[in-house]
This record gives sequence, structure tokens and C-alpha cells, in this order.
Amino acid sequence: MNQSVIIEQLSSIDTYIEELSELLIEVVEDGASIGFLPPLSREEAENYWRNVPSSDVVLLVAKVDGHIAGTVQLQLCGKANGSHRAEIAKLMTHQNFRRRGIGRVLMEMAEGIARKENRSLLVLDTREGDSSNLLYTSVGYLLAGKIPNFARSADGGLDATMIYYKIISE
Repeated sequence: MNQSVIIEQLSSIDTYIEELSELLIEVVEDGASIGFLPPLSREEAENYWRNVPSSDVVLLVAKVDGHIAGTVQLQLCGKANGSHRAEIAKLMTHQNFRRRGIGRVLMEMAEGIARKENRSLLVLDTREGDSSNLLYTSVGYLLAGKIPNFARSADGGLDATMIYYKIISE
């Protein structure tokens, strides 16, 4: 990476709602399977982000030159029998910053926070065939299985999702 990447944990999205919404709209338009279908309206994107901050969600952003280049969420399980686990969700990298290690750095930071939160199991899911599968396996996630017909795609088809996990030490 030529430009320095700064990872920041956000407790409020007010200052960043416009940039976060633009990022979400862009990755959905680009085909990311993160729970939305194109076209995603600005209102939908902003409503989504307004509901993200909570005591159970750690929101990390990667910034390059003061602008958001990527984001990921660490969703801490609040159930009594799940206090040892968390889910990695909504890993997104702006198309201008892909293939520069930003996703990897975000994943590493999320894992570090999970350790500090005394979490020993991380889980995530991603669409079968997406390049994110390579990233997740390269940072130590193991494939638990595949669920067919899990998510609808923009063309109306149904795609399988791959379920991954990683056991981390405290």
C-alpha cells in the first residue's frame, strides 16, 4: 500500500453517514452480497447505517487520506450461551482501494478486538464464488459448510452462502 491506512473504531456515525452510505451503495451496485439488492437508495443506505451503532456492534473503518476506504463490523453475541463468540459482518472496500490489503487489515483489527472482548470463536458467511472466500481462508477461517439458495442476487437467481469459522486464542 502506498498510502497509509488508519483504522478507526466509530462509536457514532454522524460525521461519516454520507461516506458510509456512498460506500454501501457502491458495493451493492458492484454486486456485493451483503444483504441488499441494487438499486439501493440513499435513504435506505442512511437508514441502515443509523441502526448499526449499538453496544453489541464494533464498527471499524479504514481511512486513506481522511476518506473511508473500507469498513467491517464485529457483531458481539449478546446471548448468555454465546458470550464467547462474535460474527464478522459487512466487510466492504471501496473499489478504488481494493487489492491493497485493506480488507485483511480490517479483519486483523476485528480479530484483535474480539480477543479483547474475550471472544474465542468468530463466524462469518459469504456468497459462494466471491473473491472474499480467498481472503477469509488466507486469514485462517475454516469452511464449516455451504447453504444452497441462501441469498437472492440482482438477477433474481439464488446463490449459495459459505459459512466460515475461526477459533482464536485469548
